[in-house]
Amino acid sequence: MGKVVVNIAVGKSGETLEKAMKVLAELTGCKPCPRKAKKTIKTFGIRKGEPIACISTLRGGKAEEFLKKAFEAVRNRLPSSAFDELGNISFGVKEHIEVPGTKYDPNLGIYGFNVHVTLERPGFRVKRRSVKRSKVGKGHLVNREEALSFIKNRFGVEVVEG
Repeated sequence: MGKVVVNIAVGKSGETLEKAMKVLAELTGCKPCPRKAKKTIKTFGIRKGEPIACISTLRGGKAEEFLKKAFEAVRNRLPSSAFDELGNISFGVKEHIEVPGTKYDPNLGIYGFNVHVTLERPGFRVKRRSVKRSKVGKGHLVNREEALSFIKNRFGVEVVEG
């Protein structure tokens, strides 16, 4: 498994974003990083460069531990549309209090979050490194069927059509 990225997008900066960052830090166990708006959207009241979301990237043991909790929050069921052709998985959780071990705090409120899982085989680093970068062959990439079987076998998740 490559990495797991957890994202909470609140759409505005200020106190709401600070609360979302506290929730994300509690869920993942690491410090979240704020993300800024790429362009101005007047109808939503968003200005370019304004922080409107936060993300946290997990790798290794922390990633697997978080994924087990996140899959329990969606009742160990994922739609087949959550998988793309390159072995990536994306799904959302509507309320963070659905994650086991999380308690409701009235001061923070309730936030939904998105989880993006990137699957890759060992040796994939050659594509991203700065020294002696090289291409990765098609046979080395993770495809959709392999991602489906990995998630079913490793985490016991049921994939439903939809």
